Amino acid sequence: MLLWIIAACAVGGVASVIIASVLVFRCKAHWVGRLIAFAAGTMLASALLDILPEAIAASKGNYQGVTITLFVGVLAFYFLERAAIWRHAHTSHSSSEGDLGGAPWVILLGDGVHNFVDGVLIAAAFLVDPWVGVTTAFAVAAHELPQELGDTVLLLSAGWSKKKVVFANAMSGLACVVGGIVGYFALAGLQSALPYVLTIAAASFIYIAMVDLLPLLHRRHRIDGFLAQSGLLAAGVVCVAVIGELLHHHH
Repeated sequence: MLLWIIAACAVGGVASVIIASVLVFRCKAHWVGRLIAFAAGTMLASALLDILPEAIAASKGNYQGVTITLFVGVLAFYFLERAAIWRHAHTSHSSSEGDLGGAPWVILLGDGVHNFVDGVLIAAAFLVDPWVGVTTAFAVAAHELPQELGDTVLLLSAGWSKKKVVFANAMSGLACVVGGIVGYFALAGLQSALPYVLTIAAASFIYIAMVDLLPLLHRRHRIDGFLAQSGLLAAGVVCVAVIGELLHHHH
C-alpha cells in the first residue's frame, strides 16, 4: 500500500510540473509576460474557491481558527518576502528579480506546503479505498496543472533559468511524496492539523496574487494591454473553477 501511495504521489506531484514546463517553454517570449495574468487568476481561484472551502470543511466549521491562520499566514509571507528581498539585495547586484522581489521563494514555499497536503490527501484516500486513491492522484495532477503553469511563468519572469525552474518545481512536487509517506504513518495525528496547513497554502497564493502579481500587471498594462490581461486573468479563474467542479461531481 505504501508503494502505491508513493507512486501515486509522484504522478500527482511531478507529472503536472513536467506538463506545465513543456507548455510554457514552447511559448513565445512576449506570451510568458502575459501569462502572469493567468497565473494570478489560477492562484486566487485555487485559494478562494478550492483550498479555503476545503480547509473550512475539514475544520468542522471552525471559521475563526481558519481566518486567524489565514491572517497570520499572509503576515508571515510578507516577512518572508521582505527577508528574501533583503538577502537578495545583499548577495547580488543583478536586477533580474527586480519586478518580483522575493516572490519566487514565497511561491515555492507555498507550493511545497500545498503539495505536501495533496500527498496527505492521496494517502488518506488510499487508506479508504485504493481506487479512490488512484482517482484522487489524477485529480491532484489535474488541479495542480494550471497552478504549476502559473508558477513556471513567474519563476521565468523573475529571471530564473529553465533548468533552475524545472529543478525548483520538481523539488516542490516531491513534497507531495513526502506528504504521502507522512500521511500513511501519521494520518490520525495529522487530521486535526490539516485544515490549518491547507489555510497556510491558501495564504501564500492570496499573498502572491495580491501583493506581487496584480501590481505587476498594472505596471505592464501598456505592454500587454488591458483586454489581454483581463481575459487571461478570467481564463485562470475559469480553468480552476471548471476543473474543481468536474472533480467534485466525480466524487
